[in-house]
Amino acid sequence: MIPFSILDLAPVTEGSNAAQTFANTLDLARNAERLGYQRYWLAEHHNMPGIASAATAVLIGHVAGGTSTIRVGAGGIMLPNHAPLQVAEQFGTLASLYPGRIDLGLGRAPGTDQAAARALRRYYENAEEFPADVVELLRYFEPATAGQSVRAVPGAGVEVEAWLLGSSLFGARLAAMLGLPYAFASHFAPAAMVEALALYRREFRPSARLQRPHVMLALNVIAADTDDEARRLFTTQQQAFVKLRRGQPGLVPPPLASAAEFDAWCTPIEKAGVDQALACAVAGSIATVRAGIDAFVAAHAPDELLLTANVFDHAARVRSFELAMRACSDLH
Repeated sequence: MIPFSILDLAPVTEGSNAAQTFANTLDLARNAERLGYQRYWLAEHHNMPGIASAATAVLIGHVAGGTSTIRVGAGGIMLPNHAPLQVAEQFGTLASLYPGRIDLGLGRAPGTDQAAARALRRYYENAEEFPADVVELLRYFEPATAGQSVRAVPGAGVEVEAWLLGSSLFGARLAAMLGLPYAFASHFAPAAMVEALALYRREFRPSARLQRPHVMLALNVIAADTDDEARRLFTTQQQAFVKLRRGQPGLVPPPLASAAEFDAWCTPIEKAGVDQALACAVAGSIATVRAGIDAFVAAHAPDELLLTANVFDHAARVRSFELAMRACSDLH
């Protein structure tokens, strides 16, 4: 069985707040560890009321400190928002506190809108600076040498597992060129997935960090006792996507009364857009989830799978991941 991991968007639900979100995050991470998930990743977003993981490295430390064996990391850090040295220091600190457990996924998108990007005080003219920043950042984790004018303290010589994230051919090509593991954002941007995976595997160059191409794909998985209940829970994620595309980001909404109500809640054009963005999704009972994951793995042959579930009720969300792991344990 390939490893299964969790991507947590640290959802702030209607009627809740960030403090409750962080308590839920730690509870979910502890359950993930108990259930046998390999990684627990958090993603950097800014200026989004429904996502509380803006200070990603801080939240990773909270989760790593409250667990003992599961790998914890960023899926990812949006490097255009940060100086590479600062990221190396943050993750060098985390990896020194929790050795052998810290992952650093790096993304090229700002993870926000233009106004917030300006407020972050990092200005990028185009994507050309990103590869150089990745190389600079990774160099800070190498052992320091005599005469080195700038070093990450801590960070130099510290083991941090680095990944490149992407949803396009750009990231696939860079990950292949640098010999890094590659995580594709198929959970919300699957259009280029097949072409990007083929390019990465074809052009991969072995490196000191990785000898063979290694791919992790993200998949929306909502599991419940019945197919109808899982599809109803999935309307939370569907509504959130529509609201975001309407320019109305807000707190994570409760599910609708049934999956069928979503068609009436939005316009046909909006539904088509959401169906395309969330095409890599499985919602249903254990049997349905098992069949869906099995088909997805057979079609794309990932080395790892990253599951995400934006479920409104925390108990239902924990149970979804429990049922998903039960379904996954039957796959070989």
